[in-house]
Amino acid sequence: MPQPLSTPTRGYTATKDQLLARLGRIEGQVRGIERMVEEDRYCIDVLTQISAIQAALDKVALGLLDGHAHTCVIGAEPAEQDARTAEMMAAVGRLMRRG
Repeated sequence: MPQPLSTPTRGYTATKDQLLARLGRIEGQVRGIERMVEEDRYCIDVLTQISAIQAALDKVALGLLDGHAHTCVIGAEPAEQDARTAEMMAAVGRLMRRG
């Protein structure tokens, strides 16, 4: 019988439950904005909530980058560290270009 595939360890594995809880709260915020639009709420109020969601997503992204740096870059085989660093910096670049 074949061995079951193991789940790989990721930079966020240790805090996965916290990450999922934070993403659930963000999902609730997005649904709140949907309700605000349905209720024809004031534009600035909607924009304020969008800004809060973007800040929350940025915090999630920074946490993921931190975990990735410690687990997947520093923890990589020395021959892979440069490629992993370049990959991470490309992800940072994409995050900074939004908007």
